[in-house]
Amino acid sequence: MDAARVGLHSQGRQRQRRCLNIKDNSTASGALVQQNSCDLVATKQWRLVPSGGGPTDPPDPTDPPTTPPPGNPTGLVGWATQGGGTTGGGNASPTTVTSASALTSALSSGSAAVIRVSGTISCSGMLRVTSNKTVLGNSGAVISGCGFNIAEASNVIVRNLTFRGWGDDAINVQYSTRVFIDHNTFSNGGDGAVDVKRASDYVTISWNRVFDHDKTMLLGHDDGNGSEDRGHLRVTYHHNWFDGTNQRHPRVRFGNPVHVYNNYYANVGGYGVASTEGAGVLVEGNYFENTEDPFHLGEGDSGPGTLVARNNHFVNSGSGQSGGSVASIPYSYALDSASGVKSIVTAGAGAGRISV
Repeated sequence: MDAARVGLHSQGRQRQRRCLNIKDNSTASGALVQQNSCDLVATKQWRLVPSGGGPTDPPDPTDPPTTPPPGNPTGLVGWATQGGGTTGGGNASPTTVTSASALTSALSSGSAAVIRVSGTISCSGMLRVTSNKTVLGNSGAVISGCGFNIAEASNVIVRNLTFRGWGDDAINVQYSTRVFIDHNTFSNGGDGAVDVKRASDYVTISWNRVFDHDKTMLLGHDDGNGSEDRGHLRVTYHHNWFDGTNQRHPRVRFGNPVHVYNNYYANVGGYGVASTEGAGVLVEGNYFENTEDPFHLGEGDSGPGTLVARNNHFVNSGSGQSGGSVASIPYSYALDSASGVKSIVTAGAGAGRISV
């Protein structure tokens, strides 16, 4: 069917073809009916309810919500709530690990698990993380010298850990879906702090702090991987603290919509956000301080994507480059006032700021 595509655009609104589908082909009461762009990117949703009553329709998801989403024990918001949601190891009995060998074994287990990391674990290379895992840092927990490889997995949570001195990536997400990376601290690593690539989808990266580091968060690893990545790489970045870092906050290829909101960019040396290779990035409600290049289109040899910027706050920073339209955000979220983001994020981001 034809319906209006609502796209944010500097010159007005556009209209394109739209499709409807029922999520997971369900016909049960409460099933989601989704309006999308005929490429599986949902832009509006409704719920099936019996005639004669039921919940009212949700607001247009292109408009920032005025009330927070329903509470949940992890505070999860964003793309990781989609596709069935992200619960990690669920109610599995926690296992505490204090050594690299014990951590490696627990992460690679074929069973659902809640893994608690205690003390400093020194390791090397990348430790494979399989599906249905929650990895939580006890107070002061540190992963030193290695990273997590979340590969061909789904339903993974990583929270409250300090990563430092890794050689490759601190967290690498590839061929994986429904991943929640929250309240971690990253510093002094080799390559990316959190890189998401190779058709991964439904990821939320929130309340992390990155400092003393160069390449922060890459989304989409190569310009030639579009056939695999288009229609995927949907990630939410919110309330992260980029503290004197240099680039990739994030650097985006192909994903649309990618949502970057309520982050604090402080003394960023290179650039903040780059939208490339046809990606669509919504940059809203962020606080940019001493950041000459807050966001732009294209990067290096990568062609431009689109970027919509709204309600951002700039202190001794450039104004950024935006253009084009971005697909609508399908989930509810509470947007903090951009002027208050610095105090909110510096008080809450990073490991050691939550009880888990």
